[in-house]
Amino acid sequence: MKKPILSLMISCCSATVMAQQESYHNVFVEMGYEPAAVEAKVQEVFNDVFYGPNKVYFEVGDTLGYVSDIKNHDARTEGMSYGMMIAVQMDKKDIFDRLWRWSRRYMQHQSGQREGYFAWSCKTDGTHNAEGAASDGELYYITALLFASNRWGNDTGINYKAEAQRILNCTMPRDYKEERAMRQFPGMPPSSGKIFLIDPETRLITFTPDGFGQRFTDPSYHLPAFYEVWARWADDGRSDYWLDCAVKAREFLHKAIHTKTGLNPDMCNYDGTLMQGFGGRRNGGSNFRYDSWRVPMNIALDYEWSGVDSDWQRQYGECIQNFFWSQGIDTFVDQYRVDGSLPEEDEILQAGGFKKLRHSIGLVSTVAAASVMCQHEKRKAFVDALWNAKHEPFEDGYFDAYYDGLLRLFAFMHLSGNYRVIHPK
Repeated sequence: MKKPILSLMISCCSATVMAQQESYHNVFVEMGYEPAAVEAKVQEVFNDVFYGPNKVYFEVGDTLGYVSDIKNHDARTEGMSYGMMIAVQMDKKDIFDRLWRWSRRYMQHQSGQREGYFAWSCKTDGTHNAEGAASDGELYYITALLFASNRWGNDTGINYKAEAQRILNCTMPRDYKEERAMRQFPGMPPSSGKIFLIDPETRLITFTPDGFGQRFTDPSYHLPAFYEVWARWADDGRSDYWLDCAVKAREFLHKAIHTKTGLNPDMCNYDGTLMQGFGGRRNGGSNFRYDSWRVPMNIALDYEWSGVDSDWQRQYGECIQNFFWSQGIDTFVDQYRVDGSLPEEDEILQAGGFKKLRHSIGLVSTVAAASVMCQHEKRKAFVDALWNAKHEPFEDGYFDAYYDGLLRLFAFMHLSGNYRVIHPK
């Protein structure tokens, strides 16, 4: 797969490019599905996640609600912020507000070194399972709040923009030059003790914003188009910085993705190389697995929202679809080494008490979502596979209503043209 070099000139104009390049296709209709059937299917999948017998969204009293990873009996910033993004995209203000209020009340640290950050996992009564943050949660919270500000304004009970700005101001330092000077080497926090959502040295998002997880990153956390949203609407005086973060994220993805398979590791170094020791081959952290599934959909989002890296993204989309096509469109499994070989038993990441390779609907969904940026004929087979896939328990009883369900919904939003940049009214 060809890897063109990104020009830093992108940072000077990408906010304007976003406005000009947004392009949302109803791929299902283009593939021959009736518009009414597509609309009904999207609503059906939404209902599965939020209201159906296997729902993962639960309301608490008159004002609160949470999204639960059912199989792990908790609420996670991942799912809460995903739920908010879905709600603002689908114009479901009550769901959005309930999720934000629950997040702010139970998950967000209101003081101390972690002020503004969110405890990544809580029991469903709000008790913390962990105090630290997982950086993708904050990434989605900020972007969803800015979209809510654009869609509903800031005078309906929640000042969405102020909440987004608070997270930004708490999780990122203001004086980047001074902070970089205090660092001893990349990936370690400065002597000031501050913890960062985005690593100041590389301008790439951290795996976790703490002394350990700050040393490396997760390719599935890189959403350059989100930074462009911040640059346009956060109004925090740092537009140039966020635009540069978008450029750096795209450059990183070029390095982290295998040129022949299109696969990416679960975790890796900031330069895109595979990790040794923790997160490396010995425990499968360098393999394509659950977190990795999100990358095709994330790149499709950047393709639709920004369009500044479309040639490479189109090549990437066809590359990864070609790989899964070679594995059998109805039989490919959900974990691989990045070179396309199968992991050994001790490398397989378990889920819900099961340790098994599966043909998971979450991965079926994200690979299908890549069709928005593909031109080859194979893309229709992936779209059809998603449309026809049933989200139901496997024969051994394993069922993931949460992660599989959310990724499935995101994919249907993408492929129906319903995952968009939300502009101010």
